[in-house]
Amino acid sequence: MDLPVMPPVAPMLAKAVPSIPTGALSYEPKWDGFRSIIFRDGDEVEIGSRNGKPMTRYFPEVVAAVKANLPERCVVDGEIVVVMGDRLEFEVLQQRIHPASSRVTLLAGETPATFIAFDLLALGDDDLTGMPFEQRRTRLEDALAAAAAPIHLTPATRDADTAGEWFDQFEGAGLDGVIAKPIDGAYLQNKRTMFKIKHTRTADCVVAGYRVHKSGPDAIGSLLLGLYDDEGSLASVGVIGSFPMARRKELFEELQPLVTSFDEHPWAWAKQEEGTRTPRASETSRWNAGKDLSFTPLRPERVVEVRYEHMEGARFRHMAQFGRWRPDREPRSCTYEQLEEPVSYELSEILTAR
Repeated sequence: MDLPVMPPVAPMLAKAVPSIPTGALSYEPKWDGFRSIIFRDGDEVEIGSRNGKPMTRYFPEVVAAVKANLPERCVVDGEIVVVMGDRLEFEVLQQRIHPASSRVTLLAGETPATFIAFDLLALGDDDLTGMPFEQRRTRLEDALAAAAAPIHLTPATRDADTAGEWFDQFEGAGLDGVIAKPIDGAYLQNKRTMFKIKHTRTADCVVAGYRVHKSGPDAIGSLLLGLYDDEGSLASVGVIGSFPMARRKELFEELQPLVTSFDEHPWAWAKQEEGTRTPRASETSRWNAGKDLSFTPLRPERVVEVRYEHMEGARFRHMAQFGRWRPDREPRSCTYEQLEEPVSYELSEILTAR
């Protein structure tokens, strides 16, 4: 492809901040999908992921939409999402990454993807990455003025109060928070020059097991978390794993009295045979293919408060963060009922807003 910005292009990144910043900034919704940079040169289209891996073959419907809606020669930064009803569904989007071409074709028809454009890196012979974002945004708006679904231009505002309303409301449509971009900033690859504001909540979870750290068998790598469902069964909801090395070793010693057998554990389905087991469907994805998911079971007697962003189905969307131990909580009281449910919001209103 003879473009001024050649693949691979590393995306510009964002650093987390606790609240919506103010100043010479442009605010956008934070979409929950696959970060993607699209390259088009006539009939040639390539889709690159955040880590540079090609994703073109997984989204043939996006390739067709790019040819129908994007300029003949361009590089556009954005997000691939899947819309189901009035929500984004990241779990469904993950299923689109499949090795079988027949499956890819089937899913492209059953769960078609949408591309949300939010930056323009090249147009024709012009490399725009050194241009201030405010000018890139204007060029992007002009380039996508006639674009139709499933290509959309993300809404943007210079008003921090409006961004605050988006932060509160758009989560009900499956969005992930708000992004703030300096209006005079160039596009700096792999640099955290943007700001991201994401939802943070707390939940009290049962510690149901642990995995050892890669440094050796005497340190905790991660703690496995559970919540009790309506039937009274302990469901696997995620993990916490960010501990200083000294604390990892302390935790290992602290938790040894709770070690039990799988025969006496709520997750008897994880019983190991000769050091291996077949992971449950909830534990498998394109991200952990081939990964050792074995763990040491613990009697479900200890409760920890964790911080999490939001749920993906019945599990935490990302790794949760340690908050504090809760010796005052009974494990059986740690249920899904404590989790907040965001108020629904019409996704179509976001997609049609500019």
